[in-house]
Amino acid sequence: MGKVTGFLEYKRETAERRPVIERTQDFFPLYLPFADENLQIQGARCMDCGVPFCHTGCPLNNLIPDWNDMIYRGRWREAVRALHATNNFPEFTGLVCPAPCEAACVLGINDPSVAIKQIESAIVEHAFREGWIQPEPPEFRTGKRVAVIGSGPSGLAAAQQLNRAGHTVVVFEKADKAGGLLRYGIPDFKLDKSLVDRRLELLGKEGIQFETGVNVGVDVSMAVLRRKFDAFLLTGGAEQPRDLKVPGRELNGIHFAMEFLTQQNHRCTGDRIDSREEIVATGRRVVILGGGDTGADCLGTSHRQRALSVHQIEIMPLPPDERSRRTPWPAWPIMLRTESSHEEGGIREWGAATARFTGDDQGNVSRLHAVRVGPPLGFEPISDSEFTLEADLVLLALGFTGTTPCKMLEELNAPLDARGNVATNGNYMTSVPGIFAAGDMRRGQSLVVWAISEGRKAAQAIHRYLSELK
Repeated sequence: MGKVTGFLEYKRETAERRPVIERTQDFFPLYLPFADENLQIQGARCMDCGVPFCHTGCPLNNLIPDWNDMIYRGRWREAVRALHATNNFPEFTGLVCPAPCEAACVLGINDPSVAIKQIESAIVEHAFREGWIQPEPPEFRTGKRVAVIGSGPSGLAAAQQLNRAGHTVVVFEKADKAGGLLRYGIPDFKLDKSLVDRRLELLGKEGIQFETGVNVGVDVSMAVLRRKFDAFLLTGGAEQPRDLKVPGRELNGIHFAMEFLTQQNHRCTGDRIDSREEIVATGRRVVILGGGDTGADCLGTSHRQRALSVHQIEIMPLPPDERSRRTPWPAWPIMLRTESSHEEGGIREWGAATARFTGDDQGNVSRLHAVRVGPPLGFEPISDSEFTLEADLVLLALGFTGTTPCKMLEELNAPLDARGNVATNGNYMTSVPGIFAAGDMRRGQSLVVWAISEGRKAAQAIHRYLSELK
């Protein structure tokens, strides 16, 4: 694969980010252009592995060595076909996926891994520029109708697969525009929404119908829809945020992270936010609780909104700079990760837990009181380690506890599993015949790449189910 000695001759290289002082002035994309010629060199670094572990590192089992080799040899059109063979939306994963494939790269055992994510993103953008990615409507229709409820990456991937199999697919979305997490969960500087619109336009031309602003179970009942469709796929995500039950939680100025991020995404599309409900970091002392991707998104957004100061608190201890011995190759490594938002400023606190909040006479939060804690799983408070941070805005980025209770699930009487997700069998079907679930709604909070994988597998199961219907 690639050039036989390429991994010895060339170093890992990826696109540079725009200067911090420039990119924090706007919500435009982070990365500068990366020349196709440089991509071919990166493709040459892919080794002729006996067993390419990148396949198993990727939830989609992408044909990574194949398209790396194609890029090296200048076979761009073949590369995008190989890319789309396993991944409906490589333009999304190429930008926002943390790249478990790179963590499993054989070259990564003792050298920087192949720049798989960079190559993936470049292939699909090259193909769009050349006009190679066109709608692929089915040649026939089966007469079967499928309702996909939720238009995030899982629902969209399933919809495309089912539509191409000839079934008529209608996607229902409660928000005003389709895209789910891609549109209203990920900041614009990480994922330009024009890319989402571009793909949605293609899906529409392939014959998929979108019904936005429709909250199934509220605006229309499942009983009504079940008379119109032969199968359903629930892909509403895992939207129930994990709360923090400490004294002072009721104070004004403490919000869930997704409330903050979603508002900014609406602003970026030109939507107006009611001033009485507005959550902004401008001129405020911001504290973000949670050190994951959502916390980093809040950090980058706070910088762009001109926060006075930003602290990010994580209960876990400071990870090592290099791969931890507890997560040897090819496992996903425990190690310190510095995202683009961390480069832009802010202070990261590790091994700390919030004890309480205090506020002013008007009921607004003004201080966060925290304590240093020991390692997991106990997280025992360390004596005499208390500290206080001034805070006008606190953002809870503590993860999610499962799907949000809703009238649709009540009406279906579909059971949840122990983690608060919709329970299914091995074929993605719930206990209600013809009702399937996939993505975060079934799996729990996870990655975009896992959502696409779930959608594709659920679509396959639904197709088998419909094929057996008389």
